Amino acid sequence: MKTILIYSGGLDSTTLLYQLKAQGRDVKALSINYGQRHSKELDFAKRNCDALGVEHRTVDLSSLKPLLGGSSQTDASVAVPEGHYAAENMKLTVVPNRNMLMLSVAAAWAIAEKADTIAYAAHSGDHAIYPDCREEFVDALNKALGLADWHTVQIERPFINISKSDIVKLGNDLKVPFADTWSCYKGGDKACGVCGTCYERREAFVEAGVTDPTPYLDSTTKFQVPA
Repeated sequence: MKTILIYSGGLDSTTLLYQLKAQGRDVKALSINYGQRHSKELDFAKRNCDALGVEHRTVDLSSLKPLLGGSSQTDASVAVPEGHYAAENMKLTVVPNRNMLMLSVAAAWAIAEKADTIAYAAHSGDHAIYPDCREEFVDALNKALGLADWHTVQIERPFINISKSDIVKLGNDLKVPFADTWSCYKGGDKACGVCGTCYERREAFVEAGVTDPTPYLDSTTKFQVPA
């Protein structure tokens, strides 16, 4: 089976990359520069694809950045939210129509390659807030893709019913090099350790009972497994 993976270079999509390879898929990886706050995740994406011998392409959509205001990921005037994700601060990280943009580009490549599927690593913690991770969105887009070309491509989200800690457990089993993944939204020399996505990552490792090899700028915050 041939698959185009939307690949950010983060923990979730890197675990999915390793899973697809373990399944014997013919996988190609697509990263998108949409003008996000930093490009460190794209560097990690290239590193992992090079290590696995996976064809990796980065598409430059950074000229869209002025159109994508209001998100902490594309608008320098919006601070990156820190601490636990809750509905209101998580919404600040939403980039308008991001998944539609990425899936549209991936679909074009998938159709040209006669691929069977497009995969992305949305998980159960995403779809409650992110509109373009919801089941209704993907169902509608799959229908649209069925009309887009003579060659039919389907979107798959293998992690949509599991948690981030489950992804960490799976990645540990697959021997994913977690130190070579990037989650932090701030993009400093080290992951900050306090933004929403760093919190989510750190908690996932604790809940999974797996050692987190990531060096964080803030290493004082302690995370406990929820009661």
